[in-house]
Amino acid sequence: GDEMTKVDDIDKQIINVLNKDARLSYREIAHILNLSVGTVSHRVKRMEESGIILGYYPHVDPEKVGYDFKSIIFLNISKGKLRKVEEKISEYTNVLGVYDVTGDYDAVIIGRFMNRSHLNQFVKEVQTIQYIERTTTSVVLNTLKEDIKIEF
Repeated sequence: GDEMTKVDDIDKQIINVLNKDARLSYREIAHILNLSVGTVSHRVKRMEESGIILGYYPHVDPEKVGYDFKSIIFLNISKGKLRKVEEKISEYTNVLGVYDVTGDYDAVIIGRFMNRSHLNQFVKEVQTIQYIERTTTSVVLNTLKEDIKIEF
């Protein structure tokens, strides 16, 4: 499996500060945490190189850019074809997550859509993908929490 790269308390503090504002300079982070700039710079670079920190991006409000609709789509997929189907679905930019799951379904997709007709079009398209046997769609009515940040 993957070798777990250790993060210590200082790394965790740096991650927490970056979670609040990933645009802070090493100098600003060092000041907040009472560390040297060299320590911060070395640790951030190490966490980036080891794949602990995967990147930085703007946290955009989906509704303000036209994606008012969210849906969870449950899939039943032919035996042995799960990965192939999931890889195809992962190519869609409006898909937030693709998960292998236990239970009545084989996979779950979470996607963002502009409106009901965009969702409808997406579901129809997904249903044409070879090896998908059945889909069940749930529309999200309210989102109380959605946060992919890892906090310590």
